[in-house]
Amino acid sequence: MQPSDYLVPARYYARIAELFASDGLDLTALLESVGLSMPALARPEAQIRVSDVDRLLVRAAEISSRSDLGFELGKRLSASSHSFVGFGMLNSRNLDQALRFEAQYFGLIMPSFRMRYANDGETGEVRLTPRIAMSHVSLAFHLEAIGMAAIREIDDLTGHRRPPCRLRLSIMPPPHVRLYDRIPNLRYEFGADLGATPGVSLTLLGNPREFPLAMADPHARAVAESRCQAMLDQVTRARAFADWVAMTLREVSGALPTLDELAATLNISPRTLNRYLAREGTTFRTLAGKIQHDLACERLAGQTQSVTEVAYSLGFSDSSNFARAFRAREGCSPRTYQRRKALMKLVDSA
Repeated sequence: MQPSDYLVPARYYARIAELFASDGLDLTALLESVGLSMPALARPEAQIRVSDVDRLLVRAAEISSRSDLGFELGKRLSASSHSFVGFGMLNSRNLDQALRFEAQYFGLIMPSFRMRYANDGETGEVRLTPRIAMSHVSLAFHLEAIGMAAIREIDDLTGHRRPPCRLRLSIMPPPHVRLYDRIPNLRYEFGADLGATPGVSLTLLGNPREFPLAMADPHARAVAESRCQAMLDQVTRARAFADWVAMTLREVSGALPTLDELAATLNISPRTLNRYLAREGTTFRTLAGKIQHDLACERLAGQTQSVTEVAYSLGFSDSSNFARAFRAREGCSPRTYQRRKALMKLVDSA
């Protein structure tokens, strides 16, 4: 299955209607402009292609002129928004058990993302990373929406006794970044280094096991788990590894992650990942070389970094190695390329 055909639950995107209604905007016109309809999105088990999600989010941002759609949507998604997964969470013994349940069945909530949860006895951390390729607009929207939804879920599950949290997102600060200052007991960081992949991390500064849930019911939770397992078995997993690797290499700030690091993220061996890439007609070295060169061109053209700074930002040990690699692909030195781009800007502005 190609990334553009990958199916995700439509129920979350139908909630954009609430945001458009509050702004007096026409959601029907928005949906029609990308070939969708509200009845199709509103069906309980409706699904939508990732390519349609990308087009919907880009068009929604254009029509509304809002940068905070992901932030505001996430605030509206409670645990009960997640169907049987939410039911299992609400009937868990404590917050720790609820988050473990969500991580186990997150593929039913948002199959295009992977959720991991860890508890070290003093704090709990939720980390979410994309499993398939998506546009930068879609990635930024989803990271904010997922981060805010996690905060809302924990607020609801604990009866608004959420411990202080630290939210870290790999994307750069959005125009509405100050909205995060209004959320109590929250420290946040944009442009965070989360390792080999873009994503969002939420750390609870308190042991989640110490937060019992009011609706705890072992029998109801067992029923939910049985249903979730049956549904998860039917979920088709994406196999477009080349697109995911390319997106991850492009979105991670700093030096590019290695093959070993990306394979570890997917819980597979480097040899297996390379085998999957070979089936798709490429290799990790080919993808990394192209993305590295594309990023070099972008950063040199931006005129904000020197050649040496660009070299180090891409993981080169010195500028000489960078210059040789750049010349082999571009046919000129990085300094010459940068000067040409600067001259072109002057001509265009004249």
